Amino acid sequence: MKEIYTSLFIGDDADCNACLANPEFAIVHACKSCHQKALNYSGALSQIHPNYLIYEHEANLYLNLVDMPNELLPEFVHPIFKHAMGFIDREIKTKKVLIHCNFGSSRSPSLGLTYLAITGVISKNSFQAASNDFLGRYPRYAPGTGIMFYMKRHWDFLMNHLILDKIGDKVE
Repeated sequence: MKEIYTSLFIGDDADCNACLANPEFAIVHACKSCHQKALNYSGALSQIHPNYLIYEHEANLYLNLVDMPNELLPEFVHPIFKHAMGFIDREIKTKKVLIHCNFGSSRSPSLGLTYLAITGVISKNSFQAASNDFLGRYPRYAPGTGIMFYMKRHWDFLMNHLILDKIGDKVE
């Protein structure tokens, strides 16, 4: 687990397990396996299920987010990113926030990178500029093909539509 900014951490499954019962932490679970556990299903969840993409329970946000070789589709990923940014911004005011995925190299750091860019902590001029800034904070960042294509293609949307008008004020 690595702190990328005050009270904001990126980690993997082991870090999630270590923080799960710690009331000081709110956790963004950026992996399908945790989403499956939280909603008690295996395989795929029906797209008409009310928690198909996102399930929030107490200080846990479970995201049905899978990194695949194809670009992630915005109709699924835009709402996930929007909800995650709001959750992080709300929870970071009173708790430490861990964003985790299975290995802590693609999905969770991509969410962390997006939050830092939106809040002005790192460059938001382009995905490449933000990635370069972010690598100084989190050298393990290695986005998978699907998330990398999504971030590159939809960077302007992420910076202009998820900007803190819906999320809150700039992080101090």
